[in-house]
Amino acid sequence: MDKWKVLVVEDDTPVRNLITVTLSAEDYSVFTAASGAEAVSEAASRNPDIILLDLGLPDRDGVEVIETIRSWADTPIIVISARDEDADKIGALDAGADDYITKPFSVAELLARLRATQRRLVHSAAGRSDPVFRNGALTIDYAAGCAWLDGEELKLTPIEYRLLCLLAQNVGKVLTHKYITQHIWGIGWENNIGSLRVFMATLRRKLESSPESPSYIQTHIGVGYRMIRVD
Repeated sequence: MDKWKVLVVEDDTPVRNLITVTLSAEDYSVFTAASGAEAVSEAASRNPDIILLDLGLPDRDGVEVIETIRSWADTPIIVISARDEDADKIGALDAGADDYITKPFSVAELLARLRATQRRLVHSAAGRSDPVFRNGALTIDYAAGCAWLDGEELKLTPIEYRLLCLLAQNVGKVLTHKYITQHIWGIGWENNIGSLRVFMATLRRKLESSPESPSYIQTHIGVGYRMIRVD
């Protein structure tokens, strides 16, 4: 395919230049914006494949930019911000961000997150007409309503199966507690955080050979969960 197009939204010139030079060296096509207004304009006109977004912009908060872009596009948005409180991460992810990197960050981590997002996009595009999801030794047949691990059917409760499918359909993306509980239980999600932890623990025991060192479901403490792309 053509070069992946990345929009870098960052008002700090040295950081913006670092990201731009790094991505250009990795053969990405890079566009930049230094404000929220520029970010929205560039996102609309350039149609990037991925957006890297700082939250502390001079003209508006980055969360507003996420919400604006989400009103017309589902382009993956990776937040890169110095804000490291759980509330900031949750706010950005609930607004529609796909991932969150805290400054200061390593170039290696940034590139790894980009590759993970690219894999998710490629697998998502390939799987739109495929009723079967595969990730490492895990297979989910959505039509049959069954899941297998290493060829052996997993004995899942209805809620465990729904949790597994929700994570699989968003593989590589951090899902907040609020997002998951609203999709599984609907209204009154705040009262189901404890239930979510219980069901996630039982799902992990059935899915992971070593729940203490999970291969499939990663916990983001205080924020939510992510299914890791294994293959």
